[in-house]
Amino acid sequence: MINHLYHAYIKNDRQKQLLEMANTLSDSFSKRAENIDKEGRFPFENFNELKKSGYVGLTVPEKFGGEAIDLYEFVMLQERIATGDAATALSIGWHLGLMLEMRDEQTWSDDVFERLSNLIMNENALFNRAASEPATGSPTRGGMPQTKAIHKDGKWILNGRKSFTSMAPGLQYALVSSQIGDTGEKGFFLVNMKAQGVEIEEKWDTMSMRGTRSDDLVLHNVSLPEDALIEGPENPKNELPKAWLLHIPACYLGVAIAARNEAIDFAKTYSPNSLPGPIKEVPEVQRKIGEMELELMRAREMMYSVALRWVAEPEKRSFMGPELAAVKHVATNSAARVVDLAMRIVGARALFKDNPMQRHYRDVRAGLHNPPMDDAVISMLAGNALNQHESS
Repeated sequence: MINHLYHAYIKNDRQKQLLEMANTLSDSFSKRAENIDKEGRFPFENFNELKKSGYVGLTVPEKFGGEAIDLYEFVMLQERIATGDAATALSIGWHLGLMLEMRDEQTWSDDVFERLSNLIMNENALFNRAASEPATGSPTRGGMPQTKAIHKDGKWILNGRKSFTSMAPGLQYALVSSQIGDTGEKGFFLVNMKAQGVEIEEKWDTMSMRGTRSDDLVLHNVSLPEDALIEGPENPKNELPKAWLLHIPACYLGVAIAARNEAIDFAKTYSPNSLPGPIKEVPEVQRKIGEMELELMRAREMMYSVALRWVAEPEKRSFMGPELAAVKHVATNSAARVVDLAMRIVGARALFKDNPMQRHYRDVRAGLHNPPMDDAVISMLAGNALNQHESS
């Protein structure tokens, strides 16, 4: 059954069927979420289900066997998956987003697209970019990677370290950013995670999103074939904003929805003997529920409307950077506010380790540290406003 929260956003039968798939997966993931979080392990069981369902190939182009879902469908599915297990949703979002990004930007050759699509469709391979480094921070800030690729005897030799490599234990391939020799240029290299010299160093010991296992990827004299360079200086440049990153706010809104659901269930069933009925009748509890609904409505309407405009008006995409960034800012901050309100409804019970609310509280905080950062968004919006005012 489709959750009423999605009725307003479903546009056609295809989306209804896709959401039913996400419902089934999310409900299954929710049963394991607590143990995965406690153990801080990668959710291999969840990813086996994602593979069996065909979810991992949803953004692959149709001509290569995928469903070619668009941005609007992507955020809807990711939000629903996150209500079951946020770490699984955020992780698979990087994989799906990679193919969606390349479909939008068209910077890969058909040969590369077909090659990677076949790996996904035929082998259920999982991909992610490995671009963050301890010295450079988030790649969205524009730092040059310290990882270096040397061309020698018809091979590429990679050395370096990557941090925040989500899904590290479950990846079959990583797209590793690297300096190309001494050219001052950078590119992305396709690295088989089973290649000699590839090591996963378990650094992911966080309070939030523990199941993403965003460990360090260490590369020591990794030998790669000539065609491992799949994005280099000669690839066409595309200045489109990274719309696929909307999977980040979608994920954290999913966390907020899960917390909201827990709080409402609690309010409907908890009846202290000091009251004639459940606490849902208490005006202050009703006010907090109303505030949660308002926060979710505002953030979700913004996210879905911007995603739909990206799909429906491709000619305007190059100008949508500020809106896309604003969605992330509004959604992640609203999600944190919703979880806080939900915990206030549940009260001290929300702090117990066997209560899912404390996991939602920890997970939702991570959204504030995913790109783009709040300061960068606010600065961008201020600069645009000032520039537009001067030219008007």
